[in-house]
Amino acid sequence: MRHRVKTNNLSRTGSHRRALARNLVAALFEHERIETTITKAKVHRPFAEKLITLAKEKNLHNFRRALALLGNNRTITTKLFDVIGPRFKDRPGGYTRILKLDRTRLGDQASLVIFELVERSEPSLDSGEDE
Repeated sequence: MRHRVKTNNLSRTGSHRRALARNLVAALFEHERIETTITKAKVHRPFAEKLITLAKEKNLHNFRRALALLGNNRTITTKLFDVIGPRFKDRPGGYTRILKLDRTRLGDQASLVIFELVERSEPSLDSGEDE
């Protein structure tokens, strides 16, 4: 019976799933747009949205809760509270978007998506790409 089993394990142990969630959401907050598989994006979307909801109100308690959930990643947590949280201050929810891509991953043919924040900042000209 599947009673009360609502999470997708992603074929990983609990500690591996927590590490994956922290890394995926940290990359999302750092770059504001990442490319991943559809299953990973759907599973980790609620985690990212809960962190953004925490960041909408900047106080020490919320900062420490987010810091613990992100695995003591202070730079990402600071960006979350100083840049991303105020951007979504008046938005009642739905901070992320999942856009399906028409191509698959080369190794295992997994379907890919773009996992991004809805109100992204404009990409800067010096985004690290060489001309």
